[in-house]
Amino acid sequence: MSIPTATSTPAEARAAYRAGLVRPTAGIAHGHAQANLIALPAADAADFARFAELNPKPCPVLDMTAPGDHGSRLIGQGDLRTDIPRYRVWRHGELVEEVADATAAWAEHDDLVAFLIGCSFTFEFPLLDAGVPVRHIGAGRNVPMYRTMIDCIPAGRFSGKLVVSLRGIPESQVEDAVRISGHYPSVHGAPVHIGDPAAIGIDDLAAPDYGDPPILEPGDVPVFWACGVTPQSVVVASRPAFAITHAPGHMLITDARDDDYHVDNPAAEGGR
Repeated sequence: MSIPTATSTPAEARAAYRAGLVRPTAGIAHGHAQANLIALPAADAADFARFAELNPKPCPVLDMTAPGDHGSRLIGQGDLRTDIPRYRVWRHGELVEEVADATAAWAEHDDLVAFLIGCSFTFEFPLLDAGVPVRHIGAGRNVPMYRTMIDCIPAGRFSGKLVVSLRGIPESQVEDAVRISGHYPSVHGAPVHIGDPAAIGIDDLAAPDYGDPPILEPGDVPVFWACGVTPQSVVVASRPAFAITHAPGHMLITDARDDDYHVDNPAAEGGR
């Protein structure tokens, strides 16, 4: 089995994960967008769609499937049940298992609706191309993610706390990181917070709720982006009967290009 790299195509990367490779996807398939996954029974889909509409920073929806469909226009002939490196299965808000193949879990419901949500991994290559370091990629680690004290706007049965991802950015390049990521509103856009972690309820940067501990070099400023793991925080808080998600940092690599989500005027897109 070949190990996906920055030069792999999305189809090559998905084939490796379908064959059983499990590892975070940061830095894979340069130029192609990555996506978070949450799949819910159809009875919960309308409420979650409304939740995502009200919370576009953490939950920008790139695609929503028809009930029972396990394909997506973003992955050609790919399969949402197998083409992510690692999945999480949830029952009544409890994480019950992590698997490399979600086919069996998916078969428990014939009406699952999958939401593919934008991922900040998408704008990491534009950051790197501009000379802004993305330290977890260089170290071969997962991005650190934290549950904050910030409430999302509730919708129907769904509510919960915002999750953020952290990147340590040299102080002289923070403005560049804000500007570059701001051109990608469909994959979280500009940061939601810069600086003091305690201001958003994070007590210990060295102990993320998801992912690996951060790498912060002298002179780095903590910069926090809204994160597509927020739906998993929402699942814990709202306790739907059943859900399937990706494991944090183990994303769906899509055929869409990063540039597909670049906008010249982010304010015109609602600033999300």
